[in-house]
Order: sequence, then structure tokens, then C-alpha cells
Amino acid sequence: MARNLTDADWPLYRRAARTVVVVDVVESVRLMEQDEEDTVQRWQVFVGDVVNRLVPRYASRLVKSLGDGLMLEFEAVLPAIECAIAMQTAMAKANQGRAFDRCMRLRIGVHVADVIVDQHDIYGSGVNLAARLTTLAGPGEIVVSADVRDHLTPDLDADVEDLGDCHVKHLSRPVRAYRVGAPGADPVVQHKNIAANELPVIAVIPLTVVSSETDAGFVGDIIADDIIAALSTSVNWRVISRLSSAALRDRGIEPGVLRSHLKASYVVSGTCRVASKRVSASVELSDIRTGTVVWAGTVTGKVSALMAPNGEFTAPIVEQVGAAIFGHELQRARTRPMPTLESYTLLFAAIALMHRLSIRDFERAREMLQHLVERHPHSPAPRIWMAKWHVMKVAQGWSENRDEEAQLAQAWVRGGLEMQPDHSIGLAIDGLVSAYLFRDLDTAGSRYETALAANPNESLAWLFASARHAYEDRGEEAMASARTAMSLSPLDPLRYLYLGFAANAAVAAGEYSAAIDLARKSIKANCTHSPTFRAMTIAQALSGQMHEARISAKRMLVIEPSFTMREFRTQYPGANSKHSQVHFDALTQADRDAVLPPAV
Repeated sequence: MARNLTDADWPLYRRAARTVVVVDVVESVRLMEQDEEDTVQRWQVFVGDVVNRLVPRYASRLVKSLGDGLMLEFEAVLPAIECAIAMQTAMAKANQGRAFDRCMRLRIGVHVADVIVDQHDIYGSGVNLAARLTTLAGPGEIVVSADVRDHLTPDLDADVEDLGDCHVKHLSRPVRAYRVGAPGADPVVQHKNIAANELPVIAVIPLTVVSSETDAGFVGDIIADDIIAALSTSVNWRVISRLSSAALRDRGIEPGVLRSHLKASYVVSGTCRVASKRVSASVELSDIRTGTVVWAGTVTGKVSALMAPNGEFTAPIVEQVGAAIFGHELQRARTRPMPTLESYTLLFAAIALMHRLSIRDFERAREMLQHLVERHPHSPAPRIWMAKWHVMKVAQGWSENRDEEAQLAQAWVRGGLEMQPDHSIGLAIDGLVSAYLFRDLDTAGSRYETALAANPNESLAWLFASARHAYEDRGEEAMASARTAMSLSPLDPLRYLYLGFAANAAVAAGEYSAAIDLARKSIKANCTHSPTFRAMTIAQALSGQMHEARISAKRMLVIEPSFTMREFRTQYPGANSKHSQVHFDALTQADRDAVLPPAV
């Protein structure tokens, strides 16, 4: 008969200050699936080295040894950091000579706190935080808390890099985290310039065909070719050529192969079924870095649709893949500290957040761009987009000093162009700054022309040029430029911006119904863009829809409460043009209910 447990049966415990080190194996499940026996043997050798060599050397205690992790406790911080660095060094040495996808990598989290200690284990919130810090570390990295950082002397004890406030799972507030490495001349992470070869890379593998029809084998290649062609139109990523990706047909998707041989960040793959002249394609987008599926979907249609010149069958796939990549990179940027992320992730996120047009996201975008400026002192991209940030601050009515924003915007973009004079996006944004903030339409026109000479497919140059044509009463040219811009940016996450500019161009061309339709589509995609509501208000007023115009004007004022007719008259580019006078008259008509502050 079992006896009842007494207090004497429980292990004795006490509270004590301890430095907790948590070690985790990156992608342990994948390694086990590749070669279970080899993975287990290597882990046992590593744990044996920790127990027999490192634990005695650094006066620690091995608290737990799990199938893919360790927990150690130390009485002092410095030995814990030295041991963590020694463990990373030992594992790096063990990986020598192995293929990239066969390497075992560690991430380590370290925190110091009062914990509950007994003869078997340690407990408490400090232990949990050490485990959470581990999730912030990349392969081969060590991340520590601010309490640990306070015990270290940079450059002497360790190389320390501030990661800022980081959000971790199950904690309501962010924690300040730092990445540490061995002391020495080399920084923890080497930062490079943001260049085209650092963009995310997409590999599209020919789809596997499942069909009893003898002539269906080509379908998977056709779908992959169409996806490659469409994705290749975007400047936001690079796409592996068909000849390279086709070599992996029917070989299975090996993340290590894709990363080491194709340098891919994402892979598009799937299967298609062909029967009775119809095809059903199931496609998924995976992040090679984590092995997770980012998006999956199915498209069905006639086999004959595959021959359509405009990629009719694959268009929904391409659109969803593009949106999924931007969404995934944005989520990564929001959940991981900035210094741990690739630069293109931060740049994607900053651009996306600034164009969401919420104050909180807008300010976060500025922080990301500032971080990129500091990380890449010789890169034009973050400076150029910082200039766009200041333009948008004025456009949304969030600036208290328009002249100051104009000077800052010009300084940022000109600084970027000094580094790369033929940067087409930079030239386009410089033109926007000249037109919108300085009302210098001649300089703006020159900048757009130079941008298009550098890159005839620069959609932003075409888009901003459409506004300049509108300011100068050239409505048909404005519409033509806007249409060209939209045709060159079918995958752009800022589609609402293109639609809003196109609505303004349609107003200048006297195509008020088209302007209203374009503005509605823009507002459906983003209902916080003040200039689009202005275009909608004007188009509705000029087409006689005064009730609707007043509603649009009221919605505009919710977004931009500081708007006044007086400022609009004095600051609007091309204020003396017929186009601008039409704008003033239309807004004045919409002012019948006194919803707009007067121009006095």
C-alpha cells in the first residue's frame, strides 16, 4: 500500500542568485529526419564534452539534458558567458567539413536572477526568461538579458550588441536584449551595404504532374515558367532562372540544397492534376530559412488557359505569393529585434509600415529606417525611403512644420543620390520632393526623366510623373503615365498608392467616373490615405454628386483634421494651373455644409 508523502520526502530547496544558460539545437527535427543515428551520436559527443570538460572548467552545474537542449546554472555571470562562447566554438569545430544542411547549430539564451534551486532542478520566472531569450538568438548566436549585460565589460569580457526592446512569447512587455560574442576585433555580426544581391531569392520548382493523360507532362513546367516570368517583373526580390530550378525537378525539396546551391530564401513548389482538359494546381510558398509554409493555395481552370499570353491561369498564384512574402517579412520584423534581421526584411517592413498610415506604424517605420542608416552608412536605400517618409508626413497632415519636413526630405534623398547618382527610385523620390514640397515642377520633371533614363521600368517615376502632368493641365499624359506605372507594378504592396495617383490623374483628364472608381479601389485597400479622399471628393463634386462629395470630405477630415482650404491653396503644386483651380472650386462646393475650414 502506497504511503502518503511527507515534507521530508520532497527535495530541499532554497532561493539563490544564479545565471541560467539555456541551449537549443536549431532545426533538430529536420536533422533527426535526415539521419537520426548520426544526429543522436553527435549530440551525445557534444553533451559529453560539456559535462566532462566545460562544466568543471567553468564551475557550473548541468541541470537538464534534453533530446535537443541543455540547461546549466552558474554562480556568476562571466563564467556563464565564457562557457556559452566555448560551447558555440566547440560546435562550430564539430561542423567543419560537413555540408551546410548537415551542420548542427546552437542558439543560447542567458539570464541572471533569483531562482529556486533544489538538488534536481531550478525554477522560477528567471529560468523562463532565459528560455525566451534563446528564441531571439539565430544559429550560432548568444542572446542575453540586460541584467547579464550589466555584469559584462564590452570588448574585455565579450563583444556586445544592443538588440533593443524585444517581444517574446507569453510576456506582455518587451525585454531588453543583447547579442554577445567572443571579445575581439570582429563585430558579432558583419553588416553590409543593401545591394540587389541581398534581396530575398525565390526558387520556383516545376510542379509535379499527377495525370493519366500521356501529354500532360508539360503542364508543371508551363505553370512554373509563368510564375517565374511574373515574379521576375518585381524589383523587390530575385528569381532563380528556370534552368537552375528545373534541375531540382522530382528530387524533393531539400532546404539545405536550396540554401547552399541556389542561395534561395523562398521556394514555390506544388503538384498539379490534369483530367478532362482541366488542370488543378496546388501550390505552396515555403521559407527555406525556417522550413515553414508561408502560403498555400489551389487554382483550377482549363488547360487551354495555360496558353493565354497574359498568364491568366497563374495570376492569382503570383499575386498571393507576392503578398505572402511581404506579409511574412513584416511579421518577422515585428517579432524579432532589428539587428537580428536581414536588411531587406527591415527595408520591406519599413516601407510597408509607413504606407499603412497609422501613427504608430509610421513612427516604427522611421525607427527601422534610422537603424538601417546606421547599419549601412554607405547605402542609399534607407536614406531615400526616409525622404519619402517625410513627404508622407506632410501629405497626411501630420507635420507641424512643412518647411522643416521639406528640408529634411531633400537632405535625405540628396544624400542617398550622392552615394548612387543613378538610383532610379531615389531620382523619382527626389522629383516628388521637388514637386510636392517645393512646388518646383521643372526640377521634378528633370528628375523623373533621369530616373526613367536609368531604368525605363521604374514604376514610381512613371507614377510621380503622372502627378506632375496633372499639375500642369496635361490630363491625358497624366492618365497615360499612371496606367504605365500600374502595369509595371502588378505585385506592388503599395497598390493603393498607385490607384490614388491614378484617381488624381483621371480628375485632371476629366474622367470623373473613372476617378471615382479608382479612388474607391484605393480606399478599399487602404482607407487612411488622405490625398485619395481629396481626389474622390473633387471627382464627386465635379460630377454633380454633392452629397457623396461632402461625405468624402468629412472622411478626409477625420484622417487629416488640420486640413484647411487656405493651406491647400498656398501649398498645392501648380497652384496657378487650371487643374488646381478646378480642385479649389470643387472643394469649395463640397464645403457647403462647412465641413472644411475656409480659405481665409
